[in-house]
Formats: sequence, C-alpha cells, structure tokens
Amino acid sequence: WLEQKHGARSRRTWRKLHLAVDAKSGAIIAHGLTDQKTDDPSQVAPLLDQIDGEIDQFTADGAYDGKPTYRSILQHSATANVVIPPRSTAVESNGDTGPPDQRDKHIAAIAKDGRLQWQAATGYGKRALIETAIGRYKGLIGRRVRARSFATQQTEVAIGCIVLNRMLACGRPESVRRQVRQA
Repeated sequence: WLEQKHGARSRRTWRKLHLAVDAKSGAIIAHGLTDQKTDDPSQVAPLLDQIDGEIDQFTADGAYDGKPTYRSILQHSATANVVIPPRSTAVESNGDTGPPDQRDKHIAAIAKDGRLQWQAATGYGKRALIETAIGRYKGLIGRRVRARSFATQQTEVAIGCIVLNRMLACGRPESVRRQVRQA
C-alpha cells in the first residue's frame, strides 16, 4: 500500500567500507568506500596505493582469496607475508610454474594440519583488528553515512577515519615494562 499511496519506493542502497589497519598501533592506514556491487578483491590495489612503504603482513578473510590479490600485494611489498584462508574448494597450482607460492603453502598446510592449526601457525587471528576498527567506526562515527552523493560520502568516511585515528592516538596509553628488583 505504501507504493500505491506515495508512488515508487525510494532507492535504498548500502556501501561497503574497506579498511587497512596497522596491527601494532591499531590505526587506520588506508580506507575505501564502494557500492554493494563491487567485489572485495578489486579494492586491494587501491588500499595498498594509500600505504607508503613496505608492509610485513597482509591478513584478510577468505573473500580476498585469489591469485590477483596475491599478485597485487607482492607487487606492492615483495617480502610481505600474505595470510588469506583459501576457499574450501581451492587446489594447489601445478608445480611446473616454479616453487610453490604462499597460497599453495596455505592450501597444503590446511590439508595436512587442519584449518585451526593453520590459523594458529600463521597469526590469522590478527584479522580481528579489522573487525575491531569497523566496530569502533560504527560505534563512534555511526552505522550510516549522512551525505547524499557518493563523492561526499567518501569524504565523510575519510574524515571519520582521521577522527578515529586522532581519538586512538589521544586515548591509547603507552605501556612500558618495568622490572622490579628483588632484595
């Protein structure tokens, strides 16, 4: 009845926020906003372009699994450790292309020891830092963007990330280990 009374429904769409977080500081070091039709792996290169310098480890969920993702990461940082769980249907590439790459090693390790052992061995649990950052964003900045046009929505997200980083820098204590002398 709503459509009959008021005409066509307004368009509702959602946006995806892609973040890159520094594992040591928890700061957001890269961000991107896309529409719901954009796939996650296509955002790896734009996120990496925002990061100056080499990265040590790239950890992401299984949606990012695939050779193009690995290629983009290794083009940016040749020595980066890539930790992405392969899909359950993933198979190792044939060995005639050279030594096994990181993805092949992940597939073999999961087949040998199981997914939980692989997660513990690779430090896959660090991926929770991204979920924490997104939770901080939604809790402090809000669950929705207020701007109407896509360009201003991207600006709004950029400002939100800057605000979160500033708040994190102000509120995070600097911990120093103290040694107690025994008498």
